Amino acid sequence: MAKEKLVPIKEALLKNNCPECFNQELKLRFYQKHTYGTFLHRTTKEVTHQIVCKKCNSMIYPVKWTDDIERMFNYYQKTVEPEPKSIKPTWRLYLLLFLLFLLAAVATYFLLGGTITY
Repeated sequence: MAKEKLVPIKEALLKNNCPECFNQELKLRFYQKHTYGTFLHRTTKEVTHQIVCKKCNSMIYPVKWTDDIERMFNYYQKTVEPEPKSIKPTWRLYLLLFLLFLLAAVATYFLLGGTITY
């Protein structure tokens, strides 16, 4: 089963009021989803966000956003540059391919009668 991980790609401090405690220290983070499998490491296009108050540690959900928070969020969302979507093989995939190639070579050798003539 592939493990999913949210990798932070951008972080910003907002000077807007928290809807819970009215403190002016909010932290906005953008994450990109990565999946780590046995044979492949995938970087997806999926970008998520999270706004947390630094004083009361409460998450600020979009339902509670003020117009100022939404304006700042839209600004920072435009500046986020996620990594391009990609698929990278792991060393296990290379090992599997090597073993399959070796197995095919040995099978071919024995199917030809086990002798090699020059």
